[in-house]
Amino acid sequence: MSRSVRLVPAAAALLALVLTGTACDGGVHGTPGGAGLRDPYFPKAGNGGYDVGHYGLTLDYTPATRRLTGTAVITARATRDLSAFDLDLAGLHVDSVTVEGRKARFNRAGQELTVRPHDDLDKGETFRATVRYSGTPRTLTDLDGAEEGWLPTADGVLALGEPAGSMAWFPGNHHPSDKAAYDLTVSVPEGLQAVSNGELAGRSVKDGRATYRWHTAEPMASYLATVAVGHFRLTRTTGPHGLPILTAVDPTQEKASGKVLAKLPEILDWEETNFGPYPFSSAGAIVDRPGDAGYALETQNRPVFPADQLDTETLVHELAHQWYGDSITPRSWRDMWLNEGFATYAWWLYQEDFGGPSAQETFMDLYDGDDEALWAFPPAKPSSAAHISDTPVYQRGAMVLQKIRQKVGDDTFYDIVQGWAATRRHGNASTADFTAYVEKKAPHKDFTGIWKDWLYGDGKPDRP
Repeated sequence: MSRSVRLVPAAAALLALVLTGTACDGGVHGTPGGAGLRDPYFPKAGNGGYDVGHYGLTLDYTPATRRLTGTAVITARATRDLSAFDLDLAGLHVDSVTVEGRKARFNRAGQELTVRPHDDLDKGETFRATVRYSGTPRTLTDLDGAEEGWLPTADGVLALGEPAGSMAWFPGNHHPSDKAAYDLTVSVPEGLQAVSNGELAGRSVKDGRATYRWHTAEPMASYLATVAVGHFRLTRTTGPHGLPILTAVDPTQEKASGKVLAKLPEILDWEETNFGPYPFSSAGAIVDRPGDAGYALETQNRPVFPADQLDTETLVHELAHQWYGDSITPRSWRDMWLNEGFATYAWWLYQEDFGGPSAQETFMDLYDGDDEALWAFPPAKPSSAAHISDTPVYQRGAMVLQKIRQKVGDDTFYDIVQGWAATRRHGNASTADFTAYVEKKAPHKDFTGIWKDWLYGDGKPDRP
């Protein structure tokens, strides 16, 4: 997500509407899965007892009525004996649930859809749950005022999910620690397009409805899933090593966005040089009208940009997230700086390479500046869920990386950032994982002061 172009932080405050949950009675052999993963900031986000491998989502949406009909086929593996398990779903009406083809009992409480299979699930068992649902999806408002979930636009809709908005349009295990592959089929009125993550696997038209099929093979956290329905001009180009690039631009915004989007291949090439091989099978962007969202977001493969917030800095930032945030995804929302600090620092490096200030000059300008909010809390310890997208997570997070670069020198620093991206490719990581990796890559350097003062310390550190 891009912090620099947004007055209201885009991600993540505690969702007052949907962070309640419920437990359910256990079975004879198994026990209920947890109604949350006890994330330090979003304790009801996600669910315990299983790991999702694949989502098969079939959606039918009509913008004129704002009605969504959906079927979610969730393939998962039980991580313990289960008599019941929970899915996160905010709003919408659940029509039926089956597990392994047999009707399952279910109940709703807040964001929790609790499912009781006909038979207990054994630890290690792979199972398939099918949820049929319908209704008008919600736009969720965070405590910081940012909107996520299902955002109606002038000609369709835009679905954005950080931190928990994806549960407004499909049931699932909505925590960044559980990543999965996706197949998404969306039917819309003929004349509209439906754009999503991954690759377009097919398009067909029947009885006045256009159906788009999208396939995402690489693991994806649910907050990075998106659907954009509306009028779009789809353009295919290639990037480094023949990488397929697909951009979807609202026709009214083509002229305004064209100059910046033309830089997309060269920015990807530059980021590969700095961060290592691009981690996904395709790239691109979705550009909608100004005001359709209040922020840009690093949706996997294809970041989303309101046209009035698309500039070179934001494009560099959101594309850098494909490595740091999308491929390496935080283990918990406390680790948000591993997303935003890296993406912010990418812009510092880009400026350094293309005639702007050096990263050290940017660092010192921040240190000597008068933005007291920068020192409100350390990047690795946001003060609350309402602040995980505030300035310290972005700018002070980038300052931590510059301190590491100063300590180890450029050669080792780039070994660290590229090695980190390769080692944790398509996985999850915590702040502790990162600091341990840095120390392993530079065993003769003492990072105690950097961790103590810059990463975890309160207040403004002494002048560097």
